[in-house]
Amino acid sequence: MRSIGGAVLAMCAGGVMLAATDFRIPFEKYTLANGMRVILSPDKSVPVVSVYIIYGVGARSEEKGRTGFAHLFEHMMFQGSANAPKGQHFKLVESNGGTLNGSTHPDFTDYFEVLPSNKLAVGLWLESDRMRSLAINQENLANQKDAVKQERRLNFDNQPYNTAIVDRWPLLAFRNWQNSHSLIGSFEDLDAASVEDVARFFKTFYAPNNAILVLAGDLDPAEAKRLVATYFGDIPSQPQPQHPDLSEPAEGAGRSEVYRDPLAQVPAVVIGYPGPARRSPDYYALGMLDVLLTGGESSRFQQNLVKGKQSVIQYQADLGWPFAGVGDYKDPGQYAIFLLHNPAFKGAEIVQQVQEEIARVQRDGVEDKDLNRVKTFFRAATISRLQGSMQRARQLGQYELLDGNPDFINTEMASFLAVTPAEVQAAARKYCAPERRSILEIVPAPPAEKPEK
Repeated sequence: MRSIGGAVLAMCAGGVMLAATDFRIPFEKYTLANGMRVILSPDKSVPVVSVYIIYGVGARSEEKGRTGFAHLFEHMMFQGSANAPKGQHFKLVESNGGTLNGSTHPDFTDYFEVLPSNKLAVGLWLESDRMRSLAINQENLANQKDAVKQERRLNFDNQPYNTAIVDRWPLLAFRNWQNSHSLIGSFEDLDAASVEDVARFFKTFYAPNNAILVLAGDLDPAEAKRLVATYFGDIPSQPQPQHPDLSEPAEGAGRSEVYRDPLAQVPAVVIGYPGPARRSPDYYALGMLDVLLTGGESSRFQQNLVKGKQSVIQYQADLGWPFAGVGDYKDPGQYAIFLLHNPAFKGAEIVQQVQEEIARVQRDGVEDKDLNRVKTFFRAATISRLQGSMQRARQLGQYELLDGNPDFINTEMASFLAVTPAEVQAAARKYCAPERRSILEIVPAPPAEKPEK
């Protein structure tokens, strides 16, 4: 759970284990006549409100020949609508003291505005206007194709490790094309996209019955319901979209590859193991194993690999890495670990050292005191994360989309905290066996060499 240049679960040592149920996030859920689900979570502690909308479409919903559509559409959603021309969405939110953004994931795309509470209507009007009347035309499509290409060049193709992670790692980790193709997509597929393709994608997936709206923060529920009905109630529903089969074939042996990266200064290794079903007992146990190995200064990796052997420089790990974490992990997925390592060590040595740390758990189990420390870290970080209205909104929406039950925001922590040492050991044995793992070595290459794609 340690991050390299990104936000992940922050862990802190010490503390006494408390009950998982000594807090509760209030919420109310209802459904509009057009099928849009709405969740309201009032909190008067700070005079701000978060408007969060999540659509049930991500990269794994894309068709062959149209990779990158989910990400392209995230950009298209900021290109204006019938009553909010291009540029107005940013201008109106920021001039009213708010912030906004959107993001693309394997299984969903989401958007948010955080505004002063007396500006709730602004956020709702903007989101509803683009849901009902997004400006889809050749000019907007062309400039957003260019914007996506430029984003890929800047953030992926011209950054070390990222092309290997985005393009090569999924091909090793998965066999089903729906899971293995690039989240960002290819230039060729972007160039082939037509206005008609984009309009069809919008009509299919950006309908109210494929969306969940969450309002969290300083709001009056009765007034919020009135505004939601006013702005969203008359948007027509569409046939419920059909999502592709994501199932993976019966597991074979893990695969390995060496990727030569001319932008990398130090070598790296990605190690992944096919993960469990979401919200299964193994899911909770593997989540606790991850925190034991990688969460905080007292974790096994930090103490034994970074400080002890001094073989590892930095690392990331999570269920669903690199595009998801334990909260929005959806099977089929991987428990994957990314390690930047000391060039004095070979990639195979790093893999062996990681496997030895896992083997200790498989062989010796976990002491109660170590698991209690992990649970304390996990609990403290979860509660800290839920203090912000945006994070509460996001988690409520994702629980509704992925599980159909936003109340997991209040109850699921108990499932993590109930994990036993024996369950962690069993999960390590079941999921993290060497024969199941896939390995991607990323090695620095001379600048003249082109990456192998």
